[in-house]
Amino acid sequence: MDQGTRGELISRLAEAIRSVTTAHPLRVAIDGPPAAGKTTLADELAVVLRAQDRDVIRATVDDFLFPRAQRYRRGQYSAEGCYFDAHDHAALCRVLLDPLGPGGDRRFQHAVYDRDTDTPSSPPATTAPADAVLLFDGVFLLRPELIDRWDLRIFVSVPFEQTVDRARDRGTALAGSTADTADTAEIEGIWPELEKEVGLVGFRSHPVIRLTGDPSAAHPTPGLPGGCGMARSRPPVPTLTRCPRPDPSRAPPLCLQAAQPPGDDT
Repeated sequence: MDQGTRGELISRLAEAIRSVTTAHPLRVAIDGPPAAGKTTLADELAVVLRAQDRDVIRATVDDFLFPRAQRYRRGQYSAEGCYFDAHDHAALCRVLLDPLGPGGDRRFQHAVYDRDTDTPSSPPATTAPADAVLLFDGVFLLRPELIDRWDLRIFVSVPFEQTVDRARDRGTALAGSTADTADTAEIEGIWPELEKEVGLVGFRSHPVIRLTGDPSAAHPTPGLPGGCGMARSRPPVPTLTRCPRPDPSRAPPLCLQAAQPPGDDT
C-alpha cells in the first residue's frame, strides 16, 4: 500500500485521466454523498490539468437542478426526493454529456439552471476541443441512466456518521441556529440505505476509482447548500491500493483509501 500526500493523490488522479484515450472529450464523473469533498477534489484536479495545458470543462450537477417547487415536492430533506426529483438528467445528457460523447458535435452548455434566481438558464453554447476534459461533480452520477456516459468514474466517500456531523455543523453555521439541523442530518442518516439500493449500481459492472476518507483526516470548509440541502467540504488524504478487477474484460480500477490515524487499530 502506497501512502502519499494530498498533492500526490491529485497527481495520481491526473495521471489516470491522462491515461484514458478517447476520440472525443473525456467525461469524468466525481460522485459521492453530500459533504464528501467532490467539488474541492474536482477544482484541485482542474488546476493540475490546466497547468499541463489540458483544456478543462468544470461543471456540477447543482447547475442542472430542477426549480425548488419541483425538487422539494416530497420535502426539502427527503432522500427519495434528492434521488428522484432534484436534477434534470435529461437536460444534462442533452446539452452536455451527449454532445461531448461519441458522435457528438462537441457544442455544449455547462448549465441549465440559475441557483440565484431559481429559474432556468441557457448560457451560450461553446465548442470543446477534441482532447478536452470534463470534470463533473455531483451526487448519484453512477445511476443507471448516466453510468455509461462517463469515460472515467471517481467516487469520493467518508463514513456517513462524519457527514451527519458535517451536516449539523453546516446547518448551524449557515442558518445561524440549530432549528433545522436535525432535518438536515436526517438525509445523511438515510444515505447508506439509499446508496445501497439505487446510488451505486454502477460499481457492479463499471470500473470506478474510489476514494474512502477517514473522519480524523477530514478538513471541512464552508460552502453553500447543494440540491439535497447539504454543503461541501474538503476530502481527506488517502493511501493508494488496487481494487479487485470487477470484470475480466475491463481494466482494474484504482482504489484510494485513507490511512488510519496513529494509534487507531480498529
